[in-house]
Amino acid sequence: MAATAGSDLRTGGMTAEERKVIFASSLGTVFEWYDFYIYGTLGAFLAKYFFSNVPPNVGFIFALLAFAAGFAVRPFGALIFGRLGDMIGRKYTFLITMTLMGIGTFFIGLLPGFATWGIAAPIVLIGLRLIQGLALGGEYGGAAIYVAEHAPANKRGYYTSWIQTTATLGLFLALLLILGIRSFMGEESFGDWGWRIPFLLSGILLAVSIWIRLSLNESPIFKKMKEEGKTSKRPLGEAFGEWPNAKIAILALLGATAGEAVVWYGGQFYALFFLTQTIKVPAITAQIMIVVALALGTPGFVIFGWLSDKIGRKPIILTGFLLAALTYFPIFKGITHFANPKLETALSSAPVTVIADPSECSFQFKATNTEKYTSGCDVAKSALVNLSVNYENQVAPAGTPAQVKIGDQIFTSTSPDFAKALPAAIKAHGYPPSADPADINTVMTTVLLWVLVIYVTLVYAPIAAWLVELFPSRIRYSGLSLPYHIGNGWFGGFLPATVFAIVAATGDIYSGLWYPVAIALMSLVVGFIFLPETKDVDIRKY
Repeated sequence: MAATAGSDLRTGGMTAEERKVIFASSLGTVFEWYDFYIYGTLGAFLAKYFFSNVPPNVGFIFALLAFAAGFAVRPFGALIFGRLGDMIGRKYTFLITMTLMGIGTFFIGLLPGFATWGIAAPIVLIGLRLIQGLALGGEYGGAAIYVAEHAPANKRGYYTSWIQTTATLGLFLALLLILGIRSFMGEESFGDWGWRIPFLLSGILLAVSIWIRLSLNESPIFKKMKEEGKTSKRPLGEAFGEWPNAKIAILALLGATAGEAVVWYGGQFYALFFLTQTIKVPAITAQIMIVVALALGTPGFVIFGWLSDKIGRKPIILTGFLLAALTYFPIFKGITHFANPKLETALSSAPVTVIADPSECSFQFKATNTEKYTSGCDVAKSALVNLSVNYENQVAPAGTPAQVKIGDQIFTSTSPDFAKALPAAIKAHGYPPSADPADINTVMTTVLLWVLVIYVTLVYAPIAAWLVELFPSRIRYSGLSLPYHIGNGWFGGFLPATVFAIVAATGDIYSGLWYPVAIALMSLVVGFIFLPETKDVDIRKY
């Protein structure tokens, strides 16, 4: 661990070169996150054009599977590019990752659909997604380290906090651009070909980012280390094969990045999912509220990054974990109250019961969205979750077909009209098919979304500096990247699937929040007990 206190690096004001370093690193990372997000946002159109040989619902599942593949391979990208970053340098490694990400995105915009290329179209699409995921696994570590190794000793939190704004700004840019193009072109033209424009625009962003990054110099710490012949010849072996370094990587994952990931995904991605899928707020209305909350909350990254230079990384991040764990349930219930009050009323006044043989009820964890759960119990529970219905579980004798009881009505899962009768009955008992725009209190809903974004800024703003300072220079890229991307790619990336499975198992639309709450509490405890404060360490130690 880089643990020598009292760095003697320059502590003065920001130079023009340092501003350029921050701008170039942040711009490239905004661009990469933008690329990643437009795929997720436009998944329905990709399903239509690249998986048109299967039913629409199956095609959408395949499109989501390709999206999930990008998350799944991020840790492998961290290993590949982390090793390169510790051997050949920070600058050239994250230049490679940005180029790969941009090429992948641009060619998705040009890629012919299934009707033209047949099975080659979805195969190439998935290949491009894997390239994007691998590239993203190397980008963040390179940008964070590059900025931190240029920064004055007493301003690493502030300098690297600009990198931390990029994921949120990437999401903000993606949503804003898609909303603008969609509104300008109209739904029909956008659905025909306009959805390709956000992908193609990445070519401009790529060219600008590469041009700026090519003009930068290598990190001074890596340059000095290379001149002295002290770079690592086996960075992965040193980082993960030697217990003192491996222990720090494990603690960084469990005590920092896992908690940061669930708060980050919970406050942004899951909040949007909850609005549109769970409480049925119209997509455009939900996206606008999220965009406003992001715009209002983004300055928090810089504020808390600056504050971490004064009071430390650890207290700020742990405060974010604690606040999320304590308030997630009331905040999400408040979002329901302000965005869909009719649903809130139905949840409390129209009890529903699932009566089933427990042996037929699976834990419906859909890691790739291709898993099939076909028993009567699973079909009934999945239908109720998709209808945003709370229900109680009642044990039935073995072999009994699953039933759903709504008031005095009973619906059997084996009945031919079950799929149509159940939604009709649910609607008749006051469950609205969607949120009534006239009922949505957009101001209060946006305020609650903003609070969630503030939690994101608390846990995310100082974490780049904290991770950089935990690892010695010779293995910093490798040591930092893997725990970061396991945390964000797996703990965070699989949050929606985990939440759905918990809700389906328990029958409470809020019970899935126990996942981010539990992970945040774990990181709070592990981070508090085992991880050191690092703001005063000398990061030049090899």
